[in-house]
Amino acid sequence: MWFGRRNLHLVVIRHLWLVAVLLSCGGWSSHAAEGALTLLQQPATFGAMRHALAPGFSDPEDFTIGDCRSQRNLDAAGRRQARATGAALRAAGLRFDRVLTSQWCRCRETAELLNVGPVEELPALNSFFEEPAQAKPQTAALRAFMAALPVGEKILLVSHYVNISAYLNVAVSSGEMVIAERKSTGDAVILSRFLIAP
Repeated sequence: MWFGRRNLHLVVIRHLWLVAVLLSCGGWSSHAAEGALTLLQQPATFGAMRHALAPGFSDPEDFTIGDCRSQRNLDAAGRRQARATGAALRAAGLRFDRVLTSQWCRCRETAELLNVGPVEELPALNSFFEEPAQAKPQTAALRAFMAALPVGEKILLVSHYVNISAYLNVAVSSGEMVIAERKSTGDAVILSRFLIAP
């Protein structure tokens, strides 16, 4: 069921509040974070990351793929967040065969700033926030892509809230990574999560 822009916005706000509470209470320790990243070294695991902090909501009406000036983009805090996340991944000894990204500039920039593997665009990761009818076909395309991956290939997906939510049935904050194990069907089982707050 599609919740609509207003309700989706409320879900995002509630999730961000929960993240802030967990962080302020020490709910996510550095030890837990290190353990989460270690899971990415296991066979058939992958990361699905929401782009780093990009203030605002949705995109301007004149949005055009390939024209970053027409889009909502990372700010300085978002760029720091992406670099810090990449540094944590590299410190854990992680590199990816491919870092697959939405064609939106905020995702592409996040993927490049991570500096953890060659970046390439995957249209199935493009946001369908403004076109909810695309949720099912794009998620099906992503699932088919995941099912066709070679068993040993290590990948990281960089996408949007709606895409990750539709595929993994989980809410994600800006810059948060879900660590999951992919199945032969293209479905996935969530193992852990990792977030460096902006």
